[in-house]
Amino acid sequence: MPVYLLAQLRFTNREVYNRYQSRFMGVFSKFNGRLLAADERPDVLEGSWDREKVVLMWFPDAASATAFSMSPEYQEIARDRKAGADAMVLMVHGFPGGA
Repeated sequence: MPVYLLAQLRFTNREVYNRYQSRFMGVFSKFNGRLLAADERPDVLEGSWDREKVVLMWFPDAASATAFSMSPEYQEIARDRKAGADAMVLMVHGFPGGA
């Protein structure tokens, strides 16, 4: 069953976050996922949103998403994400077959 990682970020140190961002695709591309969106200006259609960026990633299953997020390579660069942004990260389970 596909899963999505959804990250909502508020920057606390943009220079440090940018260092993370510059290394992200080099790590992410080694795993079986797809980057679907990374938007610093999403349109809020309902409610209030106190973040500055949203990132949406797709993985074929929870094991693949976990392998990415827990990998030593990602954990190394994630130090800069954690130092550069306050993040809320969710794993959202999709429907079988992508329906």
